[in-house]
Amino acid sequence: MRKIRPYLAQTATELRLSLRQGEQMLVSLGIPLLLLVFFSLVDVLPKPAGVEKPVDFLAPGILALAVMSTSMVSLGIGTGFERHYHVLKRLGATPLGRPRLIAAKLTVVLVIEALQFALIILAAVALGWHPSGRATLAVPAIIAGTAAFAGIGLLMAGTLRGTVTLALANALYILLLLLGGMIVPLDKLPGPVQITAELLPAAALSQIMASAFDYGTSVPANTWAVLVAWAFGAPLLAAATFRWD
Repeated sequence: MRKIRPYLAQTATELRLSLRQGEQMLVSLGIPLLLLVFFSLVDVLPKPAGVEKPVDFLAPGILALAVMSTSMVSLGIGTGFERHYHVLKRLGATPLGRPRLIAAKLTVVLVIEALQFALIILAAVALGWHPSGRATLAVPAIIAGTAAFAGIGLLMAGTLRGTVTLALANALYILLLLLGGMIVPLDKLPGPVQITAELLPAAALSQIMASAFDYGTSVPANTWAVLVAWAFGAPLLAAATFRWD
């Protein structure tokens, strides 16, 4: 019990701090919801063949975007500035310890993702989305996506200055949003760009999420391979290069 109490206390603290940071909540909650509602009501984006309502294409992609925004952007920027101001070094030296500190941060990521999913799904259903696929397939995809993007976020946070992490995380967010098949279908991208995009975790996650909520589609094995490779590779590289101070 003594080992669990510091973890629970740190998790509660991390969650309160995350919810108080308006700019991170904007990225995590506001932007995905805004994109979902706006592009569902304003039909200006290209849609995959066979898709009638924009929300049917957008909803799974926005769920993937939620994973990316919380696991990579919020976690990366928050951890980067904690490292910059020597907070991580001090916390790591306390009885809390580094393993429980990392566990607390990852727990908060999962809690915020659950909140995001609830809000996004409610909004999508209100906009006319009727998911009909094998939603259970989304669970391993979300876990793998969270690991991949958390690894990328911690890789930046553990090797770069806080301000550089802030700029790079936001730049990657925009780039992967455009190349990830979340608001623009992958088959609408130019050939070389599409090939490159399919090797990135954002596109792999959005493709699997789309398949999970639609019986009519299936995901190639190489898409799962790309996501799993990022899920293992990014955290391992982050762990190998992370500097606590």
